[in-house]
Amino acid sequence: MSTSVSAAAAAALLPTLTGRRSPPASRVPAIFCRRIGPRPRLFSSCSLPFPIRPAAAMATDGAAPAKQKLLIFDTKEDLAVSLAKYTADLSKKFAAERGAFTVVLSGGSLIDALSKLTEPPYLESVDWSKWHVFWVDERVVPKDHEDSNYKLAFDGFLSKVPIPPGQVYAINDALSAEGAADDYEACLKQLVKNGVIAMSAATGFPRFDLQLLGMGPDGHIASLFPGHPLVNEKERWVTYIKDSPKPPPERITFTFPVINSSAYIAMVVTGAGKAGPVQKALSDKQTSSDLLPVEMAVLQDGEFTWFTDKPAVSMLQNK
Repeated sequence: MSTSVSAAAAAALLPTLTGRRSPPASRVPAIFCRRIGPRPRLFSSCSLPFPIRPAAAMATDGAAPAKQKLLIFDTKEDLAVSLAKYTADLSKKFAAERGAFTVVLSGGSLIDALSKLTEPPYLESVDWSKWHVFWVDERVVPKDHEDSNYKLAFDGFLSKVPIPPGQVYAINDALSAEGAADDYEACLKQLVKNGVIAMSAATGFPRFDLQLLGMGPDGHIASLFPGHPLVNEKERWVTYIKDSPKPPPERITFTFPVINSSAYIAMVVTGAGKAGPVQKALSDKQTSSDLLPVEMAVLQDGEFTWFTDKPAVSMLQNK
């Protein structure tokens, strides 16, 4: 029972591919997608198998006050049930409105929370052909490495639902951290041109339909850590980090302008170990001088929903 308190992929392979013919000069830079699987291989170009109405037409013409909701669940099972319905409803909404549903995943316990989507009725009722899947951050390791967010998502979710392989956008793990970040950003820009990803008229950054995020015990989200200079990045869509305080050290990550341009964010946070950052993030006594990264996730024009359990909100008053 919930309580409302309201409130990969397309590695744009810029280096020449051995044995692959160069694309015609008339084409925009080619984007290549990697097949879902423990050992991904090049799968297809990012040409679309179905028509998509222009994403720009879906963007809001101006910023509106962002909505924020807090949902508190008795059990992880209840949370998973609600998160599945929430995600399926948004999938139906965006698939109907513009023919695509852009979903951003994170790592950690988020994938476990998506488990109900792999079961009836959602396995059969969701139009998986409209899904385009991205990662808010990724560790620069091989895709079959235990630290890979791709592997985590593939093993626990993606291998169990029929999303077209060419619509799952993992990083190019053959590149350096800097190269992988540049490559992923190039992929996103191409998908904006193709109309897959919307652009926010309010911010000028890509507007993903839904970002499914988690939070660390230190209040970090994506690979944006407290006190790290990357939290202040204002221009890049995707950047990289080589000195992550949490191993592995090399990662790529969306920046806050991209995170904060989302249409919807679901922040999934459970466990007493995260009660401190939750309390700080949802407190009325925030100060701009010591904001945690999770406090910097503020939608410019969208809806932000916290999916939590009782231990995670144990430090909140009037919970």
